Amino acid sequence: MILAGSCKFTLTKKDLLNMTYTQVLELGIVSHSIIIGLSLGVSQSPCTIRPLLGALSFHQFFEGFALGGCISQAKFGILRSILMAGFFAVTAPISVGIGIGVSSFYDHDSPRALIVEGILDSISAGILIYMALVDLIAAEFLSKKMKSNFGNQMVSFIALFLGAGLMASLAVWA
Repeated sequence: MILAGSCKFTLTKKDLLNMTYTQVLELGIVSHSIIIGLSLGVSQSPCTIRPLLGALSFHQFFEGFALGGCISQAKFGILRSILMAGFFAVTAPISVGIGIGVSSFYDHDSPRALIVEGILDSISAGILIYMALVDLIAAEFLSKKMKSNFGNQMVSFIALFLGAGLMASLAVWA
């Protein structure tokens, strides 16, 4: 039981799982935003900046929708929800600023920089893939509403594969 001011309410196991999923999702999204922001900030070539800016905008837009939906379902308090959304909103711009600041002495082709960037990319990608497959997509596909309607299943599978194909086609410009 949780006390909030003069109100008492209880959280179910599902509520606690939603809160945990949301926090892990935010961790993955924020780390991903930091890495993309740093990459954009240290970039010197317009040929590199344009695709990174497009990727950053695209990612932030859809990740914001996903995170906002999870935050709203997680039953956080208003202050916690605002803090989580605000933290998401400022991480990419701040990391772009940091990247611009370190670009004068940062050698993005050095072995150390490549190893660090690769490790950070793999951690954030792993978190995002796990969250997408296990927590978001599986939860939707295993719901009672989805299991009871074959038409919904087919439309959802087609939309899922179409979306995955469109995201994979973005690699042409990356």
